[in-house]
Amino acid sequence: MTVLFEASFERTLDQLCAQLNGGAQSGNSVEAWTFDDARSRRAAERRLAERGVSARIRSAYKPLLHFFLEEVERGDLAAVTVAYPVHPQAPANRFLLEAYPLAALLDGLKVAFHPRADGAFHYDVTLTFKDGRREEQRVAAPNRVHTDMAGETSVSPTGWLRLGDNEDGERLETDYERLFEAAMTAIIAHPWTGGEPYFEELSIRVDYPAADEPLGFADEVVSLREALHEDFYFSLLEVFQRKSGRPLGDRGLKPGQIAPDIGLSDGAVRVRVELRPLSCDAATAADEPLDVPSLDRAAAPVGDAAIRAGLERIGGDPFEAGTRSGRPVLARYVRGSDVPVMISGGQHANETTGVVGALRAASRLAQRPGAHFTVSPLENPDGYALHQRLRAANPRHMHHAARYTALGDDLEYRDPATAGPHLNEKAIRLEAERLSGARLHLNLHGYPSHEWTRPLSGYVPRNFAMWTLPKGFFLVMRHHAGWETVAERLLDRVTAHLATIPELAARNAEQIALYEIHAGETGFRIINGFPCLSSLDERSTVPVTLITEYPDETIYGDAFIQGHTAQMATVLAAYEAWQELVVS
Repeated sequence: MTVLFEASFERTLDQLCAQLNGGAQSGNSVEAWTFDDARSRRAAERRLAERGVSARIRSAYKPLLHFFLEEVERGDLAAVTVAYPVHPQAPANRFLLEAYPLAALLDGLKVAFHPRADGAFHYDVTLTFKDGRREEQRVAAPNRVHTDMAGETSVSPTGWLRLGDNEDGERLETDYERLFEAAMTAIIAHPWTGGEPYFEELSIRVDYPAADEPLGFADEVVSLREALHEDFYFSLLEVFQRKSGRPLGDRGLKPGQIAPDIGLSDGAVRVRVELRPLSCDAATAADEPLDVPSLDRAAAPVGDAAIRAGLERIGGDPFEAGTRSGRPVLARYVRGSDVPVMISGGQHANETTGVVGALRAASRLAQRPGAHFTVSPLENPDGYALHQRLRAANPRHMHHAARYTALGDDLEYRDPATAGPHLNEKAIRLEAERLSGARLHLNLHGYPSHEWTRPLSGYVPRNFAMWTLPKGFFLVMRHHAGWETVAERLLDRVTAHLATIPELAARNAEQIALYEIHAGETGFRIINGFPCLSSLDERSTVPVTLITEYPDETIYGDAFIQGHTAQMATVLAAYEAWQELVVS
């Protein structure tokens, strides 16, 4: 292992308590905004009060949401109106997104959001109470305009400090920001040699004293540590995209496996960046080969043994591909008289309901006379192993570092003509198509079940803005020229079947309504109650690809069962419809 950077940082709350005292500040108010959980901020306020300092320490992350959580008696409210800023260097809905999921927490009240004509960093809030009172509040939202690690201009939340009569205040560079800046700067400055991949595993281990704070609505939680994972991971992808001369967002980049691991500390703020050898261990240890009823009731991502047992039950001819680490990508080909279909899951390995959904669907199809399909339930076992490792300490985090392969790329974008020795996982699809001759690929995916942010790089995830909030079970259709009619009919048939699942339709309606409040216009079609996108796309050699997007990062229990059941239902409905549509 090679250590690239290691440092500890003074905690911002400790710094404030040391800096402020009852002498100079006695009788004056102090306001600060930091990246800390509520419990830690209240504790710091008590420490300052013992020194004679009256302080209010607020959250620099999602300040409007925290205003309502910490400073408003919501039970007394009748109506809320919020005017949010529109900054010229940020997306128009940036500060509306940052208020999410406030509308859900104020359910039952009259709530209205309106854009302001200026970009000043505050919200104007009108509170109307049940007893007829009205209050006007200006809620500060400290931000800074800066050049981020990708060299782009971003408008990002930042720490802030107001002392006494200084109404404007000044930026307070917090421990959260210093840690990120220092670690990223050290990684950028390292003399990376040669071409892609640059490393086996780039490990970023952070200890940060901020506990996750569930909001009591759906799967939503305020998690500063999850947000830091996301910002490290995607910022580093952008840094290596720049180094390799690729455009930002290029999914063909192969830097190696980037692994931010953001742990909870009891007060320490520290980071260690090191190069590690690639892990080749089994994705899961001591897992069980689940039988059919147990797989149907799986309430969490399943392990290697369950996947192998599921494939054994399906039968057919086994085939496989390899990965960078040497883990196998396992698949089965069931030959029959039906029109063939390809089924896959786990391309993005932190999207875990598709793995179980693919196994469950294939198991049922295998019992059908004439069934003809391939199934590869876990296309990215290296990413899956990383996901299992990361979620051991942070099970509810979305862990996008596990999204791509150990090479660091999206296997979907791996071109066989230029892959050379790195074809690896992509070979499973090529072989599935060669064996079956399928013209339909059912590709099971997921996306975050709660808000996805990058607070230190503009808040809204670059190139993924449409996925920042849950919006129900989403379907994406990609088709070649000449296949549009059958693709549209397939979408209609599948969504019509899914609409018969009452709980699924109700969850869709709820998430779409909240999405429209906090993100604005959806920009997608609703077919039979399901958001859909359909487009001409000829990258794949298979002419029709139906991609599922279930909000499953990261859910457990009944929610997980509902997720993989929806994935299974989609496969079975699409398979049945395809038989009729292609024959006709």
